Amino acid sequence: MKKMSGIPTETFTPLKTLCPAALPDRPVTVRGMVHALRKLGGITFLTLRGPERVLQCVFAQDAALRDVTEECAVALTGVLRAEERAPGGMELAAETLTVLSRPAAPLPVPVSKWKLDLNLDTELALRPVVLRNLRQRSVFRVQEALARAFRDTLHADGFTEIRTPKIVHAGAEGGSNIFRLDYFGRKAFLAQSPQFYKQMMIGVYEKVFEVAPVFRAEKHSTPRHLNEYTSMDFEMGFLDSFYDIMEVETRFLQNAVKLLSAEYAADLARLGVELPGVSAIPVLRFDEAKQLAAEEYHRPIRDPYDLEPEEEHNIGRYAKEKLGSDFVFVTHYPSKKRPFYAMDDPENPKYTLSFDLLFRGVEVTTGGQRIHDYQEQVDKMLARGMHPEEFESYLMIHRAGMPPHGGLGIGLERLTARLCGLDNVRRACLFPRDLSRLEP
Repeated sequence: MKKMSGIPTETFTPLKTLCPAALPDRPVTVRGMVHALRKLGGITFLTLRGPERVLQCVFAQDAALRDVTEECAVALTGVLRAEERAPGGMELAAETLTVLSRPAAPLPVPVSKWKLDLNLDTELALRPVVLRNLRQRSVFRVQEALARAFRDTLHADGFTEIRTPKIVHAGAEGGSNIFRLDYFGRKAFLAQSPQFYKQMMIGVYEKVFEVAPVFRAEKHSTPRHLNEYTSMDFEMGFLDSFYDIMEVETRFLQNAVKLLSAEYAADLARLGVELPGVSAIPVLRFDEAKQLAAEEYHRPIRDPYDLEPEEEHNIGRYAKEKLGSDFVFVTHYPSKKRPFYAMDDPENPKYTLSFDLLFRGVEVTTGGQRIHDYQEQVDKMLARGMHPEEFESYLMIHRAGMPPHGGLGIGLERLTARLCGLDNVRRACLFPRDLSRLEP
């Protein structure tokens, strides 16, 4: 039997499984990091931090705590009891403590504080330690729930999870915001999107999804952009309408809210998160949304082909004030501003069968129906001055036959930031990459 510091590892009880009713008056041994120490009236309270919860531990004698500091890794043995004033409604009446390791230097920030109040640059530079703060890590518990609900929803709908290359021959989105690589003497790029590959897999599995990083070489620094972010993508075949895609996303959001309510309530409370209503999400056409926001908030339309950030904010505000929703789908974006694979609206080719989802005034999703006919796709490429021969492997799927299909991409960090009320998307990324940051 393997031992650590004289304690058999089989006897450890994970913090997440602790329940006083299930362990009446029976000693248990737990382990974790010392999150906080506090003396009060001859009693010492030690907060033990585990991966999903904290446990209040009480010592009647200080001798066991000699030379114990915050961020020591420890093993504690004691009797678990109910205590409504303690986190999680229980505490450990500790009897013995074994120090498993100690920090080599004082902490650069007091991670046990409720709120750290660091400026963003300091916070990101100290990220490996800052993330131990309970509020900081709750952001990424919420993010875990979103990705988990996405996977669960799509698995239940018969989607297959795939893995696509991140070193590619050509950019899926076009434009200049693409990282170039020297690939053994050949030109290559970091993938802006899994778009081509998830379309290719429609002919294989019919419905596919991926949760993976994408890369955008955007040479600006805003509160809503990252140069590497996590995209939650899906693509589905045999569409009746691009509204089918929006229905799947709505189910995902409904499932995410249910999961967060059921299993992540402590994290939501710690962050003060108010979950949005998602029973139904209103839908506005692009031109209609622009006009309504312009009239309601007295801001003239400057760009007829795209939404400026202030317009997104005003459309989100309109959706909340007039339609009672934190979310709004904006459909039929102009073809001029959509990628070459977006299907044009047969009733008006100036617009596309596409959409964005705005959440509290910020775009978090882009999706729509794709062109599935070979000649139609080639004609659109030529009309845009593109060279179809450069996309031979992509066009192979159109030659081989494709069903009507479409999909979307959701920015996981941006969705997390809006849900948690964060002022910068970098706060919703574990180790963000931007114009100046390559570490930690």
